[in-house]
Amino acid sequence: MKEFLAAALDFILCRITIFITGVRPPQELLNIGEGTKIYYANHASHGDFLLIFVSLPYRVRKRVRPVAAAEYWESGSVRRFLAKNVFNMVLISRRKDPLEALAQMSDALQTHSLIIFPEGARKMNDDLALQPFKSGIFRLAQQCPDVPLVPVWIKNARNVLPKGFFMPIPLLCELIVGEEIFYGGENKGEFLQKAQDALLAMSETQNDRTKA
Repeated sequence: MKEFLAAALDFILCRITIFITGVRPPQELLNIGEGTKIYYANHASHGDFLLIFVSLPYRVRKRVRPVAAAEYWESGSVRRFLAKNVFNMVLISRRKDPLEALAQMSDALQTHSLIIFPEGARKMNDDLALQPFKSGIFRLAQQCPDVPLVPVWIKNARNVLPKGFFMPIPLLCELIVGEEIFYGGENKGEFLQKAQDALLAMSETQNDRTKA
């Protein structure tokens, strides 16, 4: 019964997300291979991961785990059920030792792809295109150098579910997917800059599309 309910909620939430946001799965995600990957994106709302999640083919989506804050997703029976049974999240406690969190994600990568948000907290400053990345993405890439990282720029997610709102606001969202990058032996600063630049390049691509 629990598995049936989880599958039904997966179907319903995906359809609702697509209806509200108008997001169209980009071809890069529709044609994505089945190998393990790390999808990383800009972070503006609690619903960001859903836009990537619903854009993946079902066969791929079942092997993808969003990484999220345990404090938020374990704060209620409904959220807890969604996190564990529908989205199969990797829940990381902010109070946990960073090495334990890294081990959690590395273990998950043995069998599943991950969706991560390297900025950490959601961006609230509209003057910043992107907040500086936390070191976690570097440590994860360093520990799993054969796993490709896929940059995904999310447009408009913050305006769909602004801070303090409990109901989403219908608004078109868009995903722009960049080329995979790999850890190539860089030091922390170099790799974080490379990862940020790859993601920001997708933001500039989106701006070019808007002007056109």
